[in-house]
Amino acid sequence: MVQATGEERAVHLAREAVELVDAGHREAASRNLREALSIAPENPQVKAAFLKVQYEDKDGHQLLDLCRRYTTQNDENAGKEAAIYLRTDGLKAPESVALECLGLLLAQRPHSLSATQDEIISGLVRQNVSVRQYFSTQLQTSVTAFFDEIYDRGDGAAVCLDTVVLDPTVWTSEETRSHCESELFQLFIAKLMESGHDLDGRSLKGITRLLAVHAVELEHLIDDEGLEVILSSLDNRLPLEVRSQATLATAKYLEVAKETGEKKLLTLIMSILGKSRVSDLIVAFSAVAAIFPVAPSAAANLFLSEEFMAFLLPMASRDTKSKKVEVPVLELLNAACINRPCREVVSNKFGEWLSHILTNGSDNCSELAAVTLAKVRASEPEKPSTGNGKVLEQDSESELVHRFMGLMSEQKVEHNSHAIEGLAYTSVKPSVKDQLANDPVFLRNFIAAMKQNTSDSSVLYGGLIVVLNLTKFLPNLSEEQKKMAQLKDYADPSTGKVKPAPAIDIRDEDEAVLARCAAVIDAGIMTLLVECGRISLPSTNELTAKILQSLARPSKSRGTLAQQGAVKLLLALAAPKQSSSGPVTNETTRIASHALARILISVDPSHVFPSSGFPQITSAVRPLLSLLSSPETASLSADQPRDLLPVFESLLALTNLASYPHDDSAPELTVREGWSALEDLLLSSNARVQRASCELVCNLMTCESGVIKFADGSKQAAQRLHILLALTDADDAPTRRAAGGALAMLTEFDAAIAAVLDRPRGVELLLGLCQEDDDALVHRGVVCVRNFTCIATGDIGTRAKAAIRAAGGIDVLTACLKKTKNQAVLQAGVEALKPLI
Repeated sequence: MVQATGEERAVHLAREAVELVDAGHREAASRNLREALSIAPENPQVKAAFLKVQYEDKDGHQLLDLCRRYTTQNDENAGKEAAIYLRTDGLKAPESVALECLGLLLAQRPHSLSATQDEIISGLVRQNVSVRQYFSTQLQTSVTAFFDEIYDRGDGAAVCLDTVVLDPTVWTSEETRSHCESELFQLFIAKLMESGHDLDGRSLKGITRLLAVHAVELEHLIDDEGLEVILSSLDNRLPLEVRSQATLATAKYLEVAKETGEKKLLTLIMSILGKSRVSDLIVAFSAVAAIFPVAPSAAANLFLSEEFMAFLLPMASRDTKSKKVEVPVLELLNAACINRPCREVVSNKFGEWLSHILTNGSDNCSELAAVTLAKVRASEPEKPSTGNGKVLEQDSESELVHRFMGLMSEQKVEHNSHAIEGLAYTSVKPSVKDQLANDPVFLRNFIAAMKQNTSDSSVLYGGLIVVLNLTKFLPNLSEEQKKMAQLKDYADPSTGKVKPAPAIDIRDEDEAVLARCAAVIDAGIMTLLVECGRISLPSTNELTAKILQSLARPSKSRGTLAQQGAVKLLLALAAPKQSSSGPVTNETTRIASHALARILISVDPSHVFPSSGFPQITSAVRPLLSLLSSPETASLSADQPRDLLPVFESLLALTNLASYPHDDSAPELTVREGWSALEDLLLSSNARVQRASCELVCNLMTCESGVIKFADGSKQAAQRLHILLALTDADDAPTRRAAGGALAMLTEFDAAIAAVLDRPRGVELLLGLCQEDDDALVHRGVVCVRNFTCIATGDIGTRAKAAIRAAGGIDVLTACLKKTKNQAVLQAGVEALKPLI
C-alpha cells in the first residue's frame, strides 16, 4: 500500500510538471519532476512527463535558463538549482544544451562567479559526452591555455581535466591523448611549485590521480625539483587532505621508480636537511615518517643511514633548543617502529629521550612517546632497569597500558588515536589481554570512544585490532600440523636437533579467550560492529568478520549476538562482491559466512527470519553453501590439509534452516545449488563431516527436490540411495540414525523402494535397523519396513512384501515388538506385520 501511494504521488507530481511547463513555470516544473523521478523513476507516466520537459525548445530548457540567470545576473539560487539538476538521477540535458551551458560559464572570468560554477562544470562533464569531447578538443588546441581557463574554477573542474585525459573514448588517438596527459601532468607540478598549498592540494589531486593510473608513463617527468615540492607537501603542519594526496603521489612514484627513486629520495632529503633551518628539518622528518607506511623499505634504508642519523640524533636530545621539531621527530620514530632493524635503533639510541618526553613533554608529545615505547616493548620486552634504551619503571609495558586505558575514561578524546594505536600493539601480549578484558569500565569506555570516532578510519581500524586481539583463538592444529610446526620453528640449524617448543600461555588457551569474548559482548561490542557494517570499509569489514567469528564460537553467546543484529550484519559481509566477471568471494566473505554458520547452528530460524519481512531465510543459504567447497585460492598439502571446521559448522547450520517448518525455500535452494558439494561430503573420510552431511540430507527429504534426487527412478538416484543404505551400517550411531530417517521418508515412494529392492543387501540393511538396541534406530527401520508392506503398490508392492518375507522380516518384526515398549515402534510394527501374515 505504501509503495502504491508513493507511485500515485509521483504520477501526480509528473502531471503537475507538465501543466507547469505549459504555463511557462519551468523552474517549478523541474522541481516537481525531480521529486517524481526520485519516487518512481520507472513509471511510464513519469517518463513521459520527463521527455516532454526534457525536449522542449533549446532556448526554453530549464538547465539553460538557470545557467543563463546564474552567469548574467549572478543569481546564486539559480546556480544551485542547476547543480541540483545535474545531480538528480534520471535528469540529463540534451548535448547541445549542455554545451551551451558550459559556454555561458566559460564566457565569464573564473573569479567573477561563485564556487557553484565548480559543481555545474563537474556535473556537465560527468553527464555529457559532448562536454568531455569539447574538453578534449580544447586540450589538443592548447593544454596550457585551457588549463589556465579551468584550473581556478574549483577542485571539481580541475579534476575534470584528469577525467578527460583518462577517457580514451574522446580522443582521436592514444598518441594524442598521451601527449596531452604528459603536458597536463607537468602543468599540475608547475602549479604546485607556484601556488604552494593555497588551493588545498588542488594540484596535488591532479598529480595523484594521473599517477594512480599511468605512473609508469609519467614517472620520468618528475625531476628533482618536482619530487621536492611533492615531499614538501608531507609537512605535518599542513592539512591532512594535502598530506594524504602527497603520500599517495610519493608512494606511486617510488613504486615505479624503484632504486632510482630511492636514491633520488635520499639525495633530496639530505639536501633539505643540509639547509639546517627548523622549517626544513620539520619537512624532512615529516616526509620520511609519511613514507614509512607506504614504502617501508625505502624509508628504512634512509632512516638507518649514517648521514640521516647524524641529523636526527641531535634533535632527540634533552638539550635541543628547537621544541618545534619534537613532534615530527616523535612521529618519525613512531612510524619507524614498523621495521624491525629501525625499531632496534629506536630502542637503543632514542629510548632514554622517549622516556624523558613521556614524563616531561606536552600532552601530544607525551602520548606519541608512549605509543612508540609501547611498540618497542611489545616486540622486545625488557626487565625494568635504567640506562639508555632500557625500560624505566614509568615506561614499563604495564604502566604504558595503564596510561592508554586511562585516556579512554577522559571526556576529551583528542589523544584517543595515540592511546588506541598503543593498545593495538601491546594487546598482542597475553598479560595485556587479561588486563584489558578484566576491566569492564575500560571496555565500555573504549567501545564508546570507538563509536565517537567512526569517521576516522585509522582510529576505527586500530580499535578493531584491539578487539580482535582480545577475542582471537589459537589456531586448531592437527597432531601432524603441530609436529611440522615444531620442526619448522624450533630446529637448531647448527645441530639439526629439535628444541622443545615453548609452552602456550594459559591466558591464550580457549577457556581464557572464551571469558574475554563474553566480557567484550557484555561491554556492548555489537553496537560498534553494527555501525562498522553501516560504514562498510574493506579494511574494517574483514576485522569485523574475524571478531564475530570468534564471538560466535561459544554456543551460549549466539542467541545474544543474533538479538543484537549479528545475522543481518554477517549477511551483508558474506554477500559476494560483484565484478565484471560475476560474483567473487574473498577472505572476508568466507570468514563472515563461517561466523554466520556458527550463529545459525544454535538459533531458532523463526526468531531470525520472520515469515514476512527481512531478512529472508534464503539469504543465508548461499553464504553457507560457499563453505562446502574448497576455496579456489587454497593451497592444500599433507602438512596443511583443508580446514573442515567451517564445512562441518555450515552443514549443521543448513540442517537447522532445513528444519524450518513454515518455509521450504531454504531446503529447495540448498538442493538446487549445493547438491554436488553435499553429495561429495557424504563420502567424506572425516566421520563428523559425514555425519553432518547425512543429517542435512535427512532434513532435505522434506522438500520435493530432495526426494527427487533419490526417487526419480534414474540410475544416479539409485546410486545415491545405495550410499544411504550403506550409511545405515556405519560405525557412527548418529550417522546411522540420519540415514535411517532419510530412508524412512524416501520409502514412501515406489521408485525408492524399487531401488532398495535392486540392491543385494538393501532389505537386509533395513531389517538390521530393526534389530538395533537404540529405539530411535529401531523406529526408523520399522517405518521403512511398514512402507514396504503397506505403501508400495502394484508389482513393486508385491516384490517388496516377498523380499521382506524372504529376508526373515516376520521374525525380525515379531522379535522387535516383543522387545520394545516404545508406542511409536509398536504401532508401526503392527502395521508392517499385518500385510505379511
